[in-house]
Amino acid sequence: MLTPDNNQTEIMRRQSDYQPPRTLSHWFIGRPLSTADAPHQTIGKRVGLAVFASDALSSTAYATQEILGVLAVAGTAAFGYVFPISIAIVILLMIVTISYEQTIHAYPSGGGAYIVSRDNLGESYAQVAGAALLMDYILTVAVSISSGVAQIVSAYPDFDPYRVEIAVAAVLLIMLINLRGVKESGTAFAIPTYFFIVMMFITVGTGLFRYFTGSLGSVIDPPEVHLAETIAPITAFLLLHAFANGTTALTGVEAISNGITAFKEPRSRNAGITLIWMSLILGTLFISISFLTGRIGGVFSEEETIISQLARTVFDGRGPMYLATIGATTVILLMAANTAFADFPRLSALAAADGFLPRQLTFRGSRLVYSNGIVTLSIIASILIIIFKASVTLLIPLYAIGVFLSFTLSQTGMALRWRKIGRLKEGEQLVETGSVLHPDKKWRFKMFVNGFGAVCTAIVMVVFAVTKFSEGAWIVLIIIPLLVFLFFTIHRHYKDLAAHLTLDKFSGLPARHTRHRVIMPVSGVHQGTLEALRYAKLLSDDVTAVHISLEPAETEKAQKKWKTWGEGTRLVVLDSPYRLFIEPLLEYIEEIVDNRQPNETITIVVPQFIPSKRWHNALHMRTAEVLRQELLSKHGVVVTDVPYHVHKQEKEQYS
Repeated sequence: MLTPDNNQTEIMRRQSDYQPPRTLSHWFIGRPLSTADAPHQTIGKRVGLAVFASDALSSTAYATQEILGVLAVAGTAAFGYVFPISIAIVILLMIVTISYEQTIHAYPSGGGAYIVSRDNLGESYAQVAGAALLMDYILTVAVSISSGVAQIVSAYPDFDPYRVEIAVAAVLLIMLINLRGVKESGTAFAIPTYFFIVMMFITVGTGLFRYFTGSLGSVIDPPEVHLAETIAPITAFLLLHAFANGTTALTGVEAISNGITAFKEPRSRNAGITLIWMSLILGTLFISISFLTGRIGGVFSEEETIISQLARTVFDGRGPMYLATIGATTVILLMAANTAFADFPRLSALAAADGFLPRQLTFRGSRLVYSNGIVTLSIIASILIIIFKASVTLLIPLYAIGVFLSFTLSQTGMALRWRKIGRLKEGEQLVETGSVLHPDKKWRFKMFVNGFGAVCTAIVMVVFAVTKFSEGAWIVLIIIPLLVFLFFTIHRHYKDLAAHLTLDKFSGLPARHTRHRVIMPVSGVHQGTLEALRYAKLLSDDVTAVHISLEPAETEKAQKKWKTWGEGTRLVVLDSPYRLFIEPLLEYIEEIVDNRQPNETITIVVPQFIPSKRWHNALHMRTAEVLRQELLSKHGVVVTDVPYHVHKQEKEQYS
């Protein structure tokens, strides 16, 4: 018996010179990058703002409108509460920003709420955070793309019947750009992101200037407001409902903490500065839009967005500046999905590496991005867009619960982390999976900041769940537990598999098998059959060919040819009165397996005919493939394919 102690193994290493050939995909996503190129694919603060902040910044295009949508049930008089509600949301934004800035420096390897929850709250909470975040990223794509299409429809109503088609096409385009790599996609999205920032500051700046100089008028020909027959009273519940809708402005704030590894060194510093930039721009634009909306008499409407009403009022019509503002808003809403495309693959790769998602999601493609995660996100988001017909109003209720659940878990985990740090003595350190803990004199203040942030976001989450429950939020409350159950089911599979494959308590392989029996299915006797027979005889002298008799005439031909070409190998003919091929063969093999001797290996050699062209496969039964799939599930049986390439044999014969 061989054991690891007495087995002398020589290990050699060499560099492969193989380079992938140019294919059609290279025209779309670029040439393959080597692993050594990874450090050069990181991004700086300016590009990072375009990659990770587009989601948060784009929410300024619809957050104010969502507040108005709730207040509309109380009549236009309730629209005066938009600005006070927006101030409360900006205060919450400040709290969340400070909390996540601490997270960025505490966990420089990224992962955000998932890693923080895993290290401080436990595996179950980590999977809840992971499920909430992954769902949030999927909805980010669906909501931002749908909102971008809504901007297009506002300017060009004739496109309304094609909302879904335009939205799905936009998802596929962004997927393609992201498959090119983080650096290239960031560069591509930087121009439209900064164009949006510039245009929005020009719009709100012009609007504020005209307001304070007394030249800002009201919306001309505002869209029709569809009010309920019975106007609802303005209650605390209604205001909380509007507040919850407006907190969609905070979606995307956590994105930078999840994607720290995409930044250049020093990662934490660059990511932290980018987060502060993003929050300042977001808060300024959001509060300005909400303020101006009240001054121009903007109203909630599915036909025309608030940004459209504001732009045509500020710029006196639908001229070039209006079109530039709408164009910039449309592009940033479409590009906002890029934040999800940057973070979803990274988070899913982390969860997959921990064994809670399929391992395929850890694979980095030719452009050093997690290609499988990008494609998965595109497919699921497109399905949501189709189901909800690219309606922002229908998608929003599903959106923010997951965001604030992840906020709450992240900040709670950080508060517990500071508490652990407070218990460390001077010079002591605690090594965890995601970070290393060192003593910090300011741990009490930092714990308070994260704890207060957790309380605030938890309250918002509960408010959102209650106020939006009947509008579709209940779906999220069901999907997240189902996702967590799925994650743990996958994890159990990987743990069971690892337990069966581990070498930790393995004492070595048993003695070599002294007997080797080979069984070779034979449908007909031809050159391919003889190639397989020659290989079978290399394995063992005990070879049995098995022919399933479906038609007596064909069986007779096979027997005659076998007597001539079978080289004395035994042939077993199994009569199949019901013309079945697979089932009688499997029954025969099972009988042999059940009665095999100790230390006996059974190998099934399957001859496989390989046609010269792929489309020729449609002209053949491909029985070998079906047989192989069935045999692979048989315990104690080794399956070996022996391919017979027709075109190769023909060349050898006629050369």
